[in-house]
Formats: sequence, C-alpha cells, structure tokens
Amino acid sequence: MKIVVLDGATLNPGDLDWSPLAQFGEWEVFDHTAPAQLLERASDADVLLTNKVVLDRAALNALPKLRYIGVTATGVNVVDLDAAAARGIVVTNTPAYGPESVAQMAIAHLLHQASAVAEHHQAVQQGQWSAAPQFCFWNRPLMALSGKTFGVMGFGAIGQAAARMARGFNMSILVHTRTPIEALPEGYRWVDQATLFAESDVVSLHCPQTPDNTGFVNAELLATMKPQARLLNTARGGLVNEADLADALNRGVIAGAGLDVLSSEPPSPDNPLLSARNCVVTPHNAWATFEARNNLLNIVLGNLAAWQKGAPVNRV
Repeated sequence: MKIVVLDGATLNPGDLDWSPLAQFGEWEVFDHTAPAQLLERASDADVLLTNKVVLDRAALNALPKLRYIGVTATGVNVVDLDAAAARGIVVTNTPAYGPESVAQMAIAHLLHQASAVAEHHQAVQQGQWSAAPQFCFWNRPLMALSGKTFGVMGFGAIGQAAARMARGFNMSILVHTRTPIEALPEGYRWVDQATLFAESDVVSLHCPQTPDNTGFVNAELLATMKPQARLLNTARGGLVNEADLADALNRGVIAGAGLDVLSSEPPSPDNPLLSARNCVVTPHNAWATFEARNNLLNIVLGNLAAWQKGAPVNRV
C-alpha cells in the first residue's frame, strides 16, 4: 500500500514523527503540493493525507488507485465528498484534537482586548513610559472582565472550553446553539441569537460554517451589539462579512475584534480587516500548539489503522 502526505508541513514542520506510517506500507511526505503537482505525486497512491490540498471530482476521477483520504483537520471542504462516495473512497477527518488550544487563543484575544499587554509593552519599548508625566499610563481604555457577559455562539468542545475559561474570570456565559439547551452549569444561560449579540460584552464564534450562516455576522447584526462589545472569531473566517466588520470597527459601532481566521487564507493584502481600528488578527494558528498537533497526528494514525482493519472511524 502506498501512502502519500500532500502537505505535511502544515501539521508537522519538523517537530513530529511521520515514521509510524511505515506500519501501514510505503510512505512519502511532501511539505507542500501545488495543484499542478497533485496528479503526478498522487498517481500511485492508495492513501492520501491532506490538510488544504483540494481533492475535487476531476482529481479523484484521475486517481484510479485511490481508496482512502485522511483529512488532517476537522473541516473536510477540501474533498468532494459526493465524488469520493461515488468512487467508494473512504474519507475521514480528525475531530476534537485540540479544543483547549483553540479556546486558549480565543481567550488570548479576549485578554488583549481587555488589557492590551503587547501594545503597552511596545509603547514602553518606544519610550512612552520613560516620558510619561506620572508613574503609569495607558493608551486606550482597559476593561475588567469580572462581571461582564461572554456570549458563545456554538457549544461544541471548543465553545465549551472557551466558556469554562471565561467563567474563570467570573464572566456570565450566554450560549446560543441551533437547539435550545436546558441543562447548563450555574452562570450559563441559553438564549436566542439576537439576545446573545445584544446582551454580550464579548461574542466568541465557535460554530461550523454552513451555506446558511456564511457571512451572518453582518452590518445589521453588528449594529445590535453594545458599542463597547468585542467580537472574537477562532472558528471560520467565512462566518463574518469582513467589509461590514471593518466598517463597524472603524465607525465605533463595536469596540474591537480578535480574529484567528479570515475568509481567504493567506489573506489578500487589501483585506479591510488588516487595517481596521482595534482589530487584532493572528494567522490561523490557534490549533497549532505542539500538543494539539501531536494529538492530531495520533488521530490520523488511528483512523488509518481502523480503516485498514475494515472498521473505519471518524468517517465523513
């Protein structure tokens, strides 16, 4: 059996070990694969592992040996699932490999919005503290989290982890999911979407992107938020209408945003959020702690082992 990893550097830039793949057969790892290189590299593969390399209908139909696709991520939009099913190709993903890591990034953005540690460190390095007329200074309003309301849009493993962390700051938690939840911990309350955006001091997105909710965070919804509210997104960039969010930030409709995802990645240099007022963007690396990536690789190996035994798990 031949296993080909199409874009291994995303998951493993060199600090993890691919050699356990040898237990399944011959294996080859490419750090990156351009579209023009795909068919040549995958032509004799029984198994393909991909993170962001697109496997569309045309590619799948051109790979007659292919029997299994392991997506080294939770989202599987890079694979044409209908075409794979028509060919009898098993597709698996890697769910829940690092919910605490992603939630940690959401809270890192929350803390930046509250305390601006890096921003004030840079100001100190620039001499602003040395030149201050008194013993302290701050460049923008600081926010105490205790007593504020943290709204969680989506309540899967990541949303639950983010809520637990926010609760540790004595924040009240509002939760919105498609199906109401009655049994929630103390300090939590299920609300409809309109209430969550209107009442929260911080809204954190943790829902999957679907055709129905693409761009749902738009000018109309942002206008219902408190002027001092912040928006966090560590889910999918496509949930947000980026032009509307940039405009809302620049006009002070809301106070700030912390984003780890954008609609197109890497982003175009003219993406309006890259220069929007009080908008902090990190490069989609919330998932990329060593611990989360190591767990992800172990799930990938487990998926492959289960499929080889005829009992696939995490099949999509």
